[in-house]
Order: sequence, then C-alpha cells, then structure tokens
Amino acid sequence: MTTLTMEKVTKQFGRNVIAVKDFDLKVKDQEFLVLLGPSGCGKTTAMRMVAGLEEVTSGQIFLGDRNITDLPPRKRNVSMIFQNYAVWPHMTVYENIAYALKLKNMDKQSIDLVVQKTSGMAKIDNLLERYPSQLSGGQQQRVAVARAIAVNPDIFLMDEPLSNLDAKLRVSMRTELKTIHHKAGATTVFVTHDQSEAMSMADRIVIMKDGEVVQIGTPDDVYHRSNSLFVADFIGTPPTNFLKVVIKKDQEGTHLKNAHLNLLLEPGTAKTLDGYSKEKLILGIRPENIILVNEEDASLSTSCLVTEPQGSHQIIAIQLDDKIIKIVAAADLKIKTGEDLHLNFKQETLRFFDPETTLALSD
Repeated sequence: MTTLTMEKVTKQFGRNVIAVKDFDLKVKDQEFLVLLGPSGCGKTTAMRMVAGLEEVTSGQIFLGDRNITDLPPRKRNVSMIFQNYAVWPHMTVYENIAYALKLKNMDKQSIDLVVQKTSGMAKIDNLLERYPSQLSGGQQQRVAVARAIAVNPDIFLMDEPLSNLDAKLRVSMRTELKTIHHKAGATTVFVTHDQSEAMSMADRIVIMKDGEVVQIGTPDDVYHRSNSLFVADFIGTPPTNFLKVVIKKDQEGTHLKNAHLNLLLEPGTAKTLDGYSKEKLILGIRPENIILVNEEDASLSTSCLVTEPQGSHQIIAIQLDDKIIKIVAAADLKIKTGEDLHLNFKQETLRFFDPETTLALSD
C-alpha cells in the first residue's frame, strides 16, 4: 500500500520567491491525482520535491511511513515521466526498458519477463527492437511509461507527459495512461495546466494558484461546486459566466437583479443566501445551464451576437454591456445573429460568490 503525504511543504528560491507555500496533500493508495493550475503556480515544483529533484525549504514528505524529505532521488523508489520523453536515443526500446533493471543487478531471465510484461501493458511489445528515432511521439511516450512501470516504483510522477503530442493523439493517450495506471495498480500524481485533461483522467484534482492549494476534490466537486471565482473561471470550456447582481426582496420572494436580469429565486435556491448580509453578489452560471425559453418565462432577454457550431452542440454568444456570455445549446437549433433570445437558468446549478472575498457562499 503506497500513499504520499506532504505536510506544510514550502519551497523558496532566493529571498523573495516562494514557489510552493504550506502545501498539504494526502494521495491515496492507487489514486490518480492531478495537480492542475496555470503556468507558474508551483505544481511542477511540488512534484519535483517529491522526486527529490528540488530540495524542500521546510515541511516533510512521506511515502507510506517512510520520511523521504532528505533522501536522494535514487533511494526514494519513485518513477518520473517528463514531457520530453527522455528515452535513450542510442538504445532500442527493449534496452530502454531494461536499463534500470540491469542497474539493480537483475538476472537476464527476470529482466526479460519484466520487459515483456510492461511493454505489453503499454502496447509496444511489437516495437522492442526499434530505436526511438523510428518511433512516433506517442510510441516514445509509451516507452517512457513502460520504463517507469518496469522498476515497480512506489509512486508514478508525470510532468505534463502529453503536452508534446498532437491534439488527437493527446486525447487517445489520456485513455491509455489511465488504463495502464489501473493495470499496474499504481499510485499516480500527474501535473498539467490543461483542465480538460485533468477532468477526464483524475480521481481527484488539486487546483493550485500562486504556490498554494485553492481546492481539492473530484472532477464533479471542482466543476459543479467550485469554491471560488478563480476555480469556477479556470475549470470548464467555455468557463463559467459571471454576472454582478443586487439582491432584492419583496412579496414575491428573493430577486437577483441588474440592468438586464430579473431572476426570481426558487425557495430552495434562495436559502443559500440566508445569513448573507451584503446587498451585492456575483452570480455564476455554467454555459450548459442557461436555457432558451418563451418570452413570458424569461429572466433575461437579449439578442444573439454570434453562434459557434461545434458539431455535437453549438455555443451561442450574447453581449451584456461589455461582457460576453456564452450558452451551450443543441446543434439542431437554428439561431441567427441578431435573433431575439429569451433565457432562464437551471437554478439548482447556480453558484453565488462574495464579490469582496471571491469565495463561494456555502450551500
């Protein structure tokens, strides 16, 4: 059973640059955990500290019950896969996979069994006699994965391993990596800045910003229950739409209003605002949760700015003052530029954010 625990881990460069601050994390046995965030948020630095490629300024790192904080990389029993593959160009695929096993003084028969097993898992068992120059980018990445599996590490660390692949191959390799992860019974930490990659692969996602963790949760948690404006805006394509509104109460109930919107909240939705004493808030609504309705049922009416066909669906853009709002709608709806639109929201999906703290209000 392999778990990874990071306790108050901080990495500081020089006097003023704090790349990772008070990083707390517990990765479960056989979990596929993704570190996600924009460039420069500290996710790769956090992973490199686990691998031993960066020294820890303060805090502790444990693999299982072993404190590995100050151990050299070779004694940590971790495998790291980089975005540039890092396969040996002068060695065949077989030799690349077998190299680390030879360093462990394994006998030839044992090495052959491991190479055959891991290459089969990575679907490159028919390429063992080829050199990296004879392989595609996706095949080279599979070699790197097989080589990492072969040494039977306690944990796999993957630093944006798909970023050098073309878009179509990247999507198929997501499935391959997740399948290999399950077959190997591995514990995996995967770094990416691509939120669609994170959503499709992760058991849990750790979202980072400016060296700190801002939310940890399942893909469902971070998407549907984003805990801040940053997370709601970062996760999702197109991202969450945000509207500044004022809370008004009358005999009908609780309304959210601005120059374009008059939304009467359903009683269950309005309860989220109980205990919120401010007059203003920010309403967050995912593009797929804005619905086209008849004029009499609308909370907001406007005209279509443009449509963006996507094959399986279309994105409708509208403009409210200087803000573009995007709506995901069925592909067979024939909407023209300039056409009047009447809109309402799926209220159970609404998120409310405090404009001062930028944090979500509790459900």
